[in-house]
Amino acid sequence: MYFSSIFQDPERMMDILQSSLMPMLKGALYYSIPLTLSSFVIGMALALLTALARLSNVSIFRGIARVYVSAIRGTPLLVQLFIIFYGLPNLGLNIDSFPSAVIAFSLNVGAYASEIVRASIESIPKGQWEAGYSVGMTYRQTLKRIVLPQAARVSIPPLSNTFISLVKDTSLASLVLVAEMFRKAQEIAATNYQFLLVYMEAAFLYWVICFILSIAQDRIEIRLSRHIAK
Repeated sequence: MYFSSIFQDPERMMDILQSSLMPMLKGALYYSIPLTLSSFVIGMALALLTALARLSNVSIFRGIARVYVSAIRGTPLLVQLFIIFYGLPNLGLNIDSFPSAVIAFSLNVGAYASEIVRASIESIPKGQWEAGYSVGMTYRQTLKRIVLPQAARVSIPPLSNTFISLVKDTSLASLVLVAEMFRKAQEIAATNYQFLLVYMEAAFLYWVICFILSIAQDRIEIRLSRHIAK
C-alpha cells in the first residue's frame, strides 16, 4: 500500500526528486568527483612505482611491492577505509574524513592498477628495449621514451574501467562521514523516508556519470587507434 501510494502520486514524487537533486549534485561536485580525481592521480603514481618495483632486479623492491599488492587485493576496500579513519586514531593518528578516503582509495587503486601497468610494460616486445639500447639510450631513457608511451596506450582501456569503478566506490566514503553524493542521498532519505525513490535517483546519477565517462573512454580509444593508423 505504501509503495503504491508514493508511486501513484506523480506530483509528490516529482517534488521529492527535484528537492533532492541539487543536494546530491553538490555532493558529487564538491566531494565525489574531487575524491575520484585525486585518488586516481595519486593511485596511478603509486601504481607506476609499484609496477617498476615488481619488474626491478632488486629483490627487496620486488618483495615490498608484492606484499603491498597482496595486502590491498586480499582485503576489502571498506575494511581498509575503516582502518585508516577509525583505526589509526588508536595510534594517535587522527586523519579527517576526506583525506582518509583519499588515502584508502589511492592505496586501493595503486595496487590494482599496478598489475595493469606491469602487464602493459611486459607486453611491449623486447625488441623495443633493444632498439633503445642500440642507439645509446640508458634503461631509464628507453623506459621513458619508448616503452612507457606504448604501455600507456595498451593500458588505457583497463585503467579507464578502474577509473569508472572508482567513481562508484566513492559511495563507501559515506561510511566515514564524507558528504559525497550517496551520503547526501542517505540524509535526504532519512528526512522524508522515501528510501527507494531517493536511492533510485542516486543510482541514476551514478549511472549518468559513468555513462559519460564511458563515452569519453570510447573517444580516447578511437583517437589513439587513428593516431596509430597514421
